[in-house]
Amino acid sequence: MFLGDQLMAYLVLALGGALCAGNVLAIVRPPARAREGDLARAPLGRSLTMAAIGFVAFAWAAASLIAG
Repeated sequence: MFLGDQLMAYLVLALGGALCAGNVLAIVRPPARAREGDLARAPLGRSLTMAAIGFVAFAWAAASLIAG
């Protein structure tokens, strides 16, 4: 099996990290020019909530991989 028995933990690690990083970057560095129909800035509450969910998933997967 590809990546052994830890495939699900690696996938959660990658998706959680991407969710956290993407939402943090959307808050810290919004696009220079918003396209038509897009928001000028990312909604702060929703972005922080999604970043927190991504961080929890990332941390849990990392702990699972470290613990073995």
